[in-house]
Amino acid sequence: MTHDHGSTTPDRAPGNTDPGSPDPASTDAAARATPPPPAPEPVPLLTLSGGIPDVVDTPELLAQACEALGAAEGPIALDAERASGHRYSQRAYLIQLRRGNSDIFLVDPIAFDSDLTELQEALGDAEWILHAATQDLPCLREVNLEPTSIFDTELAGRLLGLPRVGLATLVESIVGLRMRKEHSAADWSTRPLPRSWLEYAALDVEVLDELRDHMADELEKAGKAEWARQEFAHLLNFRPAVRTEPWRRTSGVTKLRSRRAMAVARALWEARDELARDRDVSPGRLIPDAALVAAAAAMPTTRGALLSTKGFNGRGAERHVNRWLGAIAAGLELPESELPVRTLRGDGPPHPKSWADRDPVADRRFKAAREAMLSIAEANHLPVENLIAPDHVRRAMWTPPATRNLPALTVAIDEQLAGYGARPWQRELVTGALADATLKADEPVEDPAAGQAPAPETTS
Repeated sequence: MTHDHGSTTPDRAPGNTDPGSPDPASTDAAARATPPPPAPEPVPLLTLSGGIPDVVDTPELLAQACEALGAAEGPIALDAERASGHRYSQRAYLIQLRRGNSDIFLVDPIAFDSDLTELQEALGDAEWILHAATQDLPCLREVNLEPTSIFDTELAGRLLGLPRVGLATLVESIVGLRMRKEHSAADWSTRPLPRSWLEYAALDVEVLDELRDHMADELEKAGKAEWARQEFAHLLNFRPAVRTEPWRRTSGVTKLRSRRAMAVARALWEARDELARDRDVSPGRLIPDAALVAAAAAMPTTRGALLSTKGFNGRGAERHVNRWLGAIAAGLELPESELPVRTLRGDGPPHPKSWADRDPVADRRFKAAREAMLSIAEANHLPVENLIAPDHVRRAMWTPPATRNLPALTVAIDEQLAGYGARPWQRELVTGALADATLKADEPVEDPAAGQAPAPETTS
């Protein structure tokens, strides 16, 4: 609701009427009689141009798929379906491919003992079109599929500064078609796969090439095509980080107050992880994280006490109760010297929250650098994490080069960032700002009391 603060019409007493003004009752009636504006036309639903394809699960069908894909031209739209949240592994259970005007092929890698070398040879050195490549590349490598060139539509969206970069959102906003979402969390290890799931999977590559072409044009217009080429080339070497002490990622484990409780949580996590790996089931389906943390805090030592702990219910809890009790006992019996530390120190700098106390100059450097990165990212319509990895900035500002000559410092920081893996386009945008932040932070901080006359002495 808005208010007209510029009106000079005086208030009228109740009962007074203005012959030039409409009667309020008739105005309300007219408003009720006015039909609401028509609803916007629904976005058309994306459908398959060639019908639901059959699953490629025999050597004969794979040979036909390889021949068709090898004979087609252009980049290859490709996607993979896993069973995250259902299985322990992150293997691919279905791979969808389309090239140019070819049919869509749905390949079951499990039927070929997860070895699709024949398909890799057929794809050759064609560009792969992926969405969120870092999610699919590891499972594709497991079946011997390796790209030589990539176009990542999600990363392209980030470089273009788009507010939302999910595949369905991009297809709707750019291609003008609405995608189905109902099977995104399905258990793709299911066999046989339902026909509706196959349709959902095939749709993921139906218009991926059209989306790629549009986004490539937009990157050229924005002057970011070279940035994208460097980013896509960098993806070819992507490997998931190997986490140190992965049990520390248990949701809620940081709330535990003692190292002994953390030792119990670690023992429970390791027991659950081993069982989940052996059975190829998602660990959370055996026992949820919250239950592990609750048991680590309570440290129950009997069957009844454990099964009455919040979250310790269901088949996974009762069937393997002796395993869980054994893990708790192992954590309780661990010598003090072997208890986990509360905070794991990595190979990088400490958390920036501690810099003000540990190194005030480094703290000033980091804060100045962070402001500069935000400003540069905004000017270039980029998420700041795509402008430069936050870890690169922290490392460079915690241990900057020793020189304070600006040209030499700029070169040294550029080399530092290159060693961390920053791409040339990123270094070109940020290196100068990081050098300036380093020099400004080294300037002495003025004491606000300096230069003031001393307070006069008082006599009693």
